Amino acid sequence: MPDPIQTRAGRVPQATMLAYGFGAAAYGVKDFGFSTFLLFFFNQVMGLPAAEVGLAIMCALLLDAFIDPAIGALSDRTRSRWGRRHPWMYAAAIPIVLGWLLLWNPPALSHAAMLLWVFGLSVFVRATVSAYEVPSQALSPELSTDYDERTRIMAYRYLFGWAGGMAMLMVSYGVFLAPEPGQANGLLNRQGYVGFSICGAAAMLVAILVSAIGTHHQIPRLQKPEPGEGSIAGHFRELAETVRNPAFAVLMAAGLCYYTAQGVSFALSNYLYSHVWGFRGADFQWLGVILMVGAIGAFLLAPRVARRIGKPTAAMGFMAAAGILLTLPYWLRLAGIFPDPGSAGMLPVLLAIFTINAVCGISSTILGASMMADVVEHSEAETGRRSEGVFFAGAFFVQKCTTGLGILFAGQIVAWAGIPQGARPGSVAPAAVDQLTITFSLLYLGLATAAALFYRRFPFGKAEHQARVAAEMPAGV
Repeated sequence: MPDPIQTRAGRVPQATMLAYGFGAAAYGVKDFGFSTFLLFFFNQVMGLPAAEVGLAIMCALLLDAFIDPAIGALSDRTRSRWGRRHPWMYAAAIPIVLGWLLLWNPPALSHAAMLLWVFGLSVFVRATVSAYEVPSQALSPELSTDYDERTRIMAYRYLFGWAGGMAMLMVSYGVFLAPEPGQANGLLNRQGYVGFSICGAAAMLVAILVSAIGTHHQIPRLQKPEPGEGSIAGHFRELAETVRNPAFAVLMAAGLCYYTAQGVSFALSNYLYSHVWGFRGADFQWLGVILMVGAIGAFLLAPRVARRIGKPTAAMGFMAAAGILLTLPYWLRLAGIFPDPGSAGMLPVLLAIFTINAVCGISSTILGASMMADVVEHSEAETGRRSEGVFFAGAFFVQKCTTGLGILFAGQIVAWAGIPQGARPGSVAPAAVDQLTITFSLLYLGLATAAALFYRRFPFGKAEHQARVAAEMPAGV
């Protein structure tokens, strides 16, 4: 039988890569639903104040600070005939579906009870998604130890993650939330969110089962470390020792900054598209197209750039470009040199800039995730333990800040700018639109710049990683 370390050093079979990557579509559906529609739905459709919705979701995020690391650590310590990760992946599928359907179909409730519904279902959906996504992400460093192959693995994962989200976005705008006769857009149509929730639940279920079943044959090849100390105190000592890893801290800081910026952008997107750019009907359909093109571009570009200049430098450059590009149209608009909303040139120019921004933003996240996989061996050399679940739980917690911190900040920005509940496009005062634009642009650019600076501080590259992997191989391999 070939040595498992030697086997894992090569390329991952294409069928396995596709199945593993496809599982990320489940998170893509959940993430775009939360980030793009959750604040808008409960504020503009259900009538709750934006600031209160943002606060309720932020409170749910606080529980994630305990749930995600616990799932990661428990996944690392799980021992079964199906390995460490797959029991969690299979068990999470049905609870995710039920939680998602309940979240978007609240009964008639009082104001306070509706806020509790948002909070309680947000916690439940986040927890069940964590029970799948954390063990699933933790498979990535186990599938291959090769430095560049891990970037390829993450490129597939992010491609399918964005594809799932974009497909859901396009179906939402084009079918479930399509405008009815006489409407500029259909985002305020309450009934449309019923079909939206059913479609999303079905898509997540299929993605999870395909990924779990499609990678099941890899179980005999995956890492099987010895169980650690059994006491609760020992578990927390190991956890604290693991997360003090300096490379992990750099990636957490970079991810916290950028994913929060991304969360603000997604949560405000329907406000910005409606009230700043005056999108109508079919205009929304283009958003899914450009983001999908951006994901494909990142899938092709990120691994190649990283091989040439290294992951940390490439991630820093892509991140800085993403911050500049996304905010550029808003600065040009405020300066009076961007095509006016409704003009023939506005939409093509805006979409072209957003497409390049998507390539840069997604490329930076692919490389950040690939570097997180490399941190596993860096930590193992220092602690003697493999803690994939703990590291990817931390990364996943940061990703979920896109909807927690992002929706909190977005709710405050909407309230501060004075955007009324149920406001129709074209009815908001220009001063309020400008306030929304300036606040969003400053916050996004500042957070993206901070993320780029953190990536610059990542402490090792390909040579150091290869030396650690070589040291782990048995003599004579």
